[in-house]
Amino acid sequence: MNPQDPGANRAVRTFQPSDAQEVDTLLRQSPQAAAWSLKSIEQLVQRGEIAWVVENAGRIEGFLVARAVGDEAEILNLCVDPAKRRAGNATELVRTAVMELRRMLVKAIFLEVRQSNSSAISFYEKLGFVANGRRPAYYQNPTEEAVLMMRELTA
Repeated sequence: MNPQDPGANRAVRTFQPSDAQEVDTLLRQSPQAAAWSLKSIEQLVQRGEIAWVVENAGRIEGFLVARAVGDEAEILNLCVDPAKRRAGNATELVRTAVMELRRMLVKAIFLEVRQSNSSAISFYEKLGFVANGRRPAYYQNPTEEAVLMMRELTA
């Protein structure tokens, strides 16, 4: 990697409970992400969820959590520091999740996104997700429809 590249020191790693406080701070800076309590974040691993963080120079810049059940998985939350967006952090998190979920023999990944979040919808489409349904009044504050998206995983 180019040392001039701001993402040159970026690394995706498995979330650890000790990351919870920093992840909580990130989530509070991102109203588009699902709002979870610090305790909920600390207990991700205990609940059997899988999570990753993207770190750069020792600082967490993004977070993704998923849940796998059988041969399906769902992305439950994805958040990137607002000052570090459009730098490849979210892409690296999703690619890592896809790779790990594929190794777990997951065949399809699902997620929901606010209808008004066109940048997130476009982002997921670029990564191979397709819209496959809607949930009326799924989100609150404001009440809004969810766009359901899915990506099939192949060998």
